[in-house]
Amino acid sequence: MRVDGRTWVVTGGGAGIGQELVWQLLQRGCRVAAVDVSEQGLRQTAERASAGDRLSTHQVDITDRDAVAALVGEVTRVHGPVDGLVNNAGIIQPFVAFADMDDADIHRVLDVNLMGTIHMTRALLPVLLERPEAYLANVSSMGGFFPFPRQTMYGASKAAVKLLTEGLFAELQDTPVGVSVVMPGPTNTSIATGAAGTPEAGSSRMPLTEADDAARMIIEGIERDQLHIYLGAIARLANIAIRVAPRQAILFVRGQMQKLMADQEPATTP
Repeated sequence: MRVDGRTWVVTGGGAGIGQELVWQLLQRGCRVAAVDVSEQGLRQTAERASAGDRLSTHQVDITDRDAVAALVGEVTRVHGPVDGLVNNAGIIQPFVAFADMDDADIHRVLDVNLMGTIHMTRALLPVLLERPEAYLANVSSMGGFFPFPRQTMYGASKAAVKLLTEGLFAELQDTPVGVSVVMPGPTNTSIATGAAGTPEAGSSRMPLTEADDAARMIIEGIERDQLHIYLGAIARLANIAIRVAPRQAILFVRGQMQKLMADQEPATTP
């Protein structure tokens, strides 16, 4: 589906890939509703965009189902019917083993990454189904198909997003709604500051995809109607490795992460 001139809702639109998506969609003549929990981030998005009434910002916690339901009416009043939804918002977990996570962190990761995506999709899918042509893109992660130690719950939440999206792809084949699942590899965004050594975290050993390049690849993938949109060479390589030699690939990455953690430990003095 051509994105130009369409009306889009982008979650996580106050930072990182989501913010870049908002800006690039506006550059292509779109109307955009940027959704984020951060008022400051949304303000930054709007200040750089200078897009007039083609951009609206909405401070919404996507884990709040009632707030998400109300959002649909707000967006429709400002922009008219929505043509596309990009569920980009997500958080990373503390960099700890599963056994050491507390219940609050587990529920927060699942609520934002999975339930937030579900709330947004359930709220807007009826609108998308009424359009002559529409699109749904959900952002999962390389961590959603390739396991990383100390990011197990994050990976589980993103794996659920991946399978949810693939299920929707199957269910929506005879409708006007196209579907993609986006799987970023290591990306130079604020999520990388959440935990050292995570799939998205920066490291001198690991090339990072810049947020603007990631946004461009998402838009190109949507226009090509790709089911799977891999962002960056590492994500594409990991997809091959986990299929060809899963055990060896998992153990190799485990070893590399252990080395990275050892390198990041502060030096001790006698």
